[in-house]
Amino acid sequence: MHVHQANSSDYLALDIGAESGRGLLGQFDGERLTLEEVHRFPNGPVRLLDTLHWDVLRLFDEMKLALGKAAAEWPGLEGVGVDTWGVDFGLVGKGDILLGNPVHYRDARTEGMNDAAFRLVPRERIYEITGLQFLPFNTVYQLMAMARNNAPMLGAAETLLMMPDLFGWLLTGERAGERTDATTTQLYDPTQGDWSDELCEGLGLPRSILPTLIDPGTVLGPLRKSVLDELKIGRPLTVIAPATHDTASAIAAVPVIGASAHASSKPDWCYLSSGTWSLLGVEVPRPVINAETLQYNFTNEGGVGGTTRLLKNIMGLWLVQECRRHWARGGKDYSYDELIGWSAAALPFASLINPDDPSFFAPGDMPARIAAYCKKTGQHVPSDEGAFVRCALESLALKYRWTIERLEAILGTEIKTIHVVGGGTRNALLCQFTADATGRPVHAGPIEATAVGNILMQAISRGRIGSIADARAIVARSFPVAIHEPRDPHHWDEAAGRFQELMKS
Repeated sequence: MHVHQANSSDYLALDIGAESGRGLLGQFDGERLTLEEVHRFPNGPVRLLDTLHWDVLRLFDEMKLALGKAAAEWPGLEGVGVDTWGVDFGLVGKGDILLGNPVHYRDARTEGMNDAAFRLVPRERIYEITGLQFLPFNTVYQLMAMARNNAPMLGAAETLLMMPDLFGWLLTGERAGERTDATTTQLYDPTQGDWSDELCEGLGLPRSILPTLIDPGTVLGPLRKSVLDELKIGRPLTVIAPATHDTASAIAAVPVIGASAHASSKPDWCYLSSGTWSLLGVEVPRPVINAETLQYNFTNEGGVGGTTRLLKNIMGLWLVQECRRHWARGGKDYSYDELIGWSAAALPFASLINPDDPSFFAPGDMPARIAAYCKKTGQHVPSDEGAFVRCALESLALKYRWTIERLEAILGTEIKTIHVVGGGTRNALLCQFTADATGRPVHAGPIEATAVGNILMQAISRGRIGSIADARAIVARSFPVAIHEPRDPHHWDEAAGRFQELMKS
């Protein structure tokens, strides 16, 4: 049994990403935070007939497994917090019934829904209200697809709960919408701080099913008695809502100290939450909604402490993950280390793609899609695995450069440092490409930033830590950061010009 150390506090983060979930135990001794992995499990889409779902029942079972292990080994557990990806949701009906399995954001049901929405409410007005990047899978378009198909579940629903809120309800019985995840729906008005009645009415969506909103750090409630009994936990446990959107939790754990730890209208650093998706942006005190952010399709999402994350969603390491899955289906089960090694040895700048081209979005034969894109744009077609991966990584680094340049222009500031957090920090080649492409140092770490931010928000809620600035100083003391300095960034200038042309096409 793990002993609760004197003057320390223990918290469990249940951090569920698009590829995997994990239960991580954080122990804070007043100075430093240490992490211990309790349980890790895979996640991914499950196809049932023509629909792509999340396997929410199995995920909840895995979460309970992590919870049972943690409660048995750390008797001093002070809190449990859940974070997940954004945009997806479940519906709860009368009698506390889960209505069906939540649908995966990569499902095809939202095709054409953007245009259907714009016919009802102009695109510019939707952006003016929400400040959210137009992505085909935003919650609003998923709901429109259900409404247009007269989905019986929508009519039977009492409450819509975003994925982390859904798990919170399964754990506690409480129905509430945590604000950072609500901001990913494109139904939230960040200026008013609530759901948009105008959009619900204009798009014909049921306002009544949207839950009451709570802020990060709110105590959701005690663990359900049925869960306590099932897991043989003989004492009450408290579930705390962290920043339940995983990116919001990850950004809370960026190890910046001093004045930079506070949101600024002219930030001098940006974050890159790197994983299946790349989320690149800055932390600002309030939403930035104007003609430029609309033109470049930037998004304003909720952060901790009432801040706004002005950022861009970029396709990310999904490109490499999906290539790897395709090769594995063909009997070539390469490790990421092998692929990165071959990529490092491949010819630089042989071919480039716009990572966010719509052809790369759905699961499938990613190498064939990259090859088709290169052929269509008159470029050399990658001939082996290393060349495909190098094409993806160099293109991501150039998209980061493009995004940072536009953030600087929008805010009239100079971004001096890039903080990379999340699983992508393990990809030293991409971190180095990012430094080289942008001409800025990359500070990589911590890897488990999302779980760290989740745990620190729980500790703030419990009064163990005073503020987000204090929490970030704790991260800086507790976890190593690898620094990648730019090496001869001028080699990237010609490639950046080629990339710019691709962005126009």
